Amino acid sequence: MRKLRKGDEVIVIAGSDKGKTGEILQVIVDNDRVVVSGVAVAKKHAKPNPARGITGGVIEKNLSVHVSNVAIYNKDTKKADRVGIKIEDGKKTRVFKSTGKQLD
Repeated sequence: MRKLRKGDEVIVIAGSDKGKTGEILQVIVDNDRVVVSGVAVAKKHAKPNPARGITGGVIEKNLSVHVSNVAIYNKDTKKADRVGIKIEDGKKTRVFKSTGKQLD
C-alpha cells in the first residue's frame, strides 16, 4: 500500500519550493516521484505550429518532485505529518501518525 496517493494534499519540506502546498496530480512509481500542482513549475517557450493546431507562447509545465521532499499535510494541525498504516477488520487504512486520525 502506497502512503501517498493521487489527490492527497501535500506540503514540500525540502528544495526551492519549501513550504508550498498542493494536490498530487500524478504518482510516478518507477522513480518514486510525484507531480504536485503549483510546485516545481517550469516555463517552456513554444513556437506556433498551425498544422498541429498549437499556438505559440510561454507554456507552464508541472515537473516532478521526489517523494522524500514532500509530506502529507494535516489540516487539523496545519503541519506536515507522517502516514501510518492501521489494519482494521482485515482492511488496511492510512492514518496520521501524530493524531491517529484516519486519512481516507
